[in-house]
Formats: sequence, structure tokens, C-alpha cells
Amino acid sequence: MRYYIIAGEASGDLHGSNLIKALKQQDATADIRAWGGDKMKAAGAEVVKHINDLAFMGFMEVVKHLPTILSNLSFCKQDIMAYHPDVVILIDYPGFNFRLFSFLKQHNLKIFYYISPQLWAWKKGRIQAVKKYVDRMFVIFPFEEDFYRKNGVQVDFVGHPLLDELPDMDTLQSTDTSSVIALLPGSRKQEIEYLLPEYLKVVQDFPEYQFVVTGMSGIGEEFYKQLMGNSRATLVMDKTYDVLRQSRAAIVTSGTATLETALHHVPEVICYKGSWISYFIIYLFIDRSIGFICIVNLICGKKVVPELIQADVNRERLTSELRNILSGQGRMLMKQGYSDLRARLGNPGASERAAELMLRYLKV
Repeated sequence: MRYYIIAGEASGDLHGSNLIKALKQQDATADIRAWGGDKMKAAGAEVVKHINDLAFMGFMEVVKHLPTILSNLSFCKQDIMAYHPDVVILIDYPGFNFRLFSFLKQHNLKIFYYISPQLWAWKKGRIQAVKKYVDRMFVIFPFEEDFYRKNGVQVDFVGHPLLDELPDMDTLQSTDTSSVIALLPGSRKQEIEYLLPEYLKVVQDFPEYQFVVTGMSGIGEEFYKQLMGNSRATLVMDKTYDVLRQSRAAIVTSGTATLETALHHVPEVICYKGSWISYFIIYLFIDRSIGFICIVNLICGKKVVPELIQADVNRERLTSELRNILSGQGRMLMKQGYSDLRARLGNPGASERAAELMLRYLKV
């Protein structure tokens, strides 16, 4: 079969690569064309657009890059029609992928959605588009299955693919004697520019600790170094998991990395910050009854990790929250919450289950 897969961010590249491997294992004829990154390419897909050219965060950033986004949409539609896939598999990245819905249906193309956008966190208008256009959702959190089923969407819960990335997860424990504090500033340049300078302000408040910034080669080492200036923090590229395994605590930008950090049992402070216009628009449309932005808290249904948003991402708050999780009761309670989190995520094998179900539905 012919699969056209669209991912637009680093987490989508990771999960897409594992799905591609599973599809190739279960479908010997699989031919895969994709928008993604180095991991999806290494897994065997022909990548026609790279994620480094696709990730735009926030309302103002999208407006600024609107000509590029529209050009990408036009190219994507033409490329899909030239390829004639049996199915288009969309991975998260809703700002772009949702704009393909009506076009794909007009051309009678089957649509699978793997890794759900956080529609349950927003005022629920966009769920109707999913119900109208998407043939099947494949979700990675148990509460997402309930959400989509209640809204009349065909859905399967397959488990979280990160469980396959950390095969020794049950033995992972943060080092209580470590002097390393990890700084995970995000996977997109815009969020790194907003947040890394704030994270670095706390370095001087903890002279007894070594701070390590985790970087991504797709962003570029020089980009991080310019933001870090003369900070005594160390930059380590493409070794996030290695850094987490050695860390006592972490400051993490909201996103998949918050879950990765929790699964390493590393106590963390979660942060989100963008332009004020983008934040205001998010504030207008987000469903504030949910109460959390961090996936760790959402899965557990309670506050396990602290969340600092917009103006609260400052030296005083970061220092206070970090001190609370470096030792004592705050650290102990967070680790107890992590155990609950792990129990809720189900079993490994998400990519294989997703591929198996996709093939089953395609053969019907």
C-alpha cells in the first residue's frame, strides 16, 4: 500500500518514524512518502518536506510566515495527488493538517489521524471538523478515547509510543545525589528564544549545581550559544535522554518533553511563554475548566508538576519552584505522582498496535 504521512514537529518525527517501522514490518509492500524529519527518513520514508522548515509557534509567528505556509499547503496538495496514496496519515500538527481535510475528502482520500491535537483543551468547535472528515483517530492517552467517542468520532486507544522509546523505564530513577539540573527549552526556535533566557537567569541562584541545556542539531548549535552568551551552563546536543538519566531536576518547556522527563522520574518545573498576542488568543479559546496545560497533570487529573505560564516564567518563581523539588516533600510527592502517571499510560507497543489497526481498516 501507499502511505502519505504528514508530521510537522520533532515529536511527530519521532512517533512517525516508529509508525513507519511498524507499517513496513506488517506490510511488505509499504511505500511511504512523508513530511517529517531525519528519524522518519532513517525509518524508510521518502521525506519531501523537512520539519525544520515547518514549525511555526503562535498567532503572530503564523501570520509572519503565512506566505510560506500557503505555499506549503499548495505543494502538499499537488504532491498528494501526484503520489496517489491509499491513505493519508496526519500526525498532530493541527494548524496545517486541519487545512487539508476538505481537500482530501473532495478527492475521496482516506484520512487517519495519529497523535491527536489537544482538542479536548480548547473550546470544542474543531471537534466537528474531525467528526466530518477523519475516518479514524488513533489516540495515545486513555482520556482522549472517551472524549472522541462521546463526540461521535471513530477512535482507537493504542497506548503511548514513548513507552517503546524507554525500554528500561521501570528501572529509571532520578539521581538524588546528582548535581545536574537539566534545561529543556523546547523544539522550536520561537519558544527557545522566549524561554531559554529566562531559564538561564536561575543559574546564578544555584552555584552548587551544574546546569545542562539540551539542544537539537536541527535547530543549530550556534543558535543556542548566542542565547546562552556567557552563562556557565553547558550545552549538550542531541542527548536529551542521556542528560535526563543523570539529572536531579529539570526545567522543561511545555510539550512532549514534559512527559519524557516524568517517565525518567526527574522532578520538573513546566513552563510556557509566547508573544502576548498569541497568549491572549490562546486565553480566549482554551477551555479553562480543564485547569492544566501540562500533559502530565492532564493524564493524572491533578497537579503533579508546577506550571508557570507567561509572566510567571521569571527568575523568582523558577528559583522557588526549583528549590521545592530538589529535596524534601515536594520532591517525594512529585515522584509518587509519576508512579501514578506510568500506571495510567498502559502497555508498550503503541506503534505496532496502530499499524495493525490501520492495515485492518484499509483492507475492509
